[in-house]
Amino acid sequence: MTIERIIRIMAGFFILLSLALGIEGSPIFVSPWFLAFTAFVGFNLLQSGFTGFCPPEKLLARMGVKRSNGSCGS
Repeated sequence: MTIERIIRIMAGFFILLSLALGIEGSPIFVSPWFLAFTAFVGFNLLQSGFTGFCPPEKLLARMGVKRSNGSCGS
């Protein structure tokens, strides 16, 4: 698995989890403040798209995870 794929999976997981924890109709609702975490993840995705800076990417690279070859879905 590549860095890019892991980051996409992580972002999707954190968004879905924070929505489940922050929406009152959810069976695992904790607090509406978890929706702030959803916004935080979305903001980081947005800024990463513009700046290219992504802290998890740096961490995964240090852990030895390979990068993609540049094509979508690889």
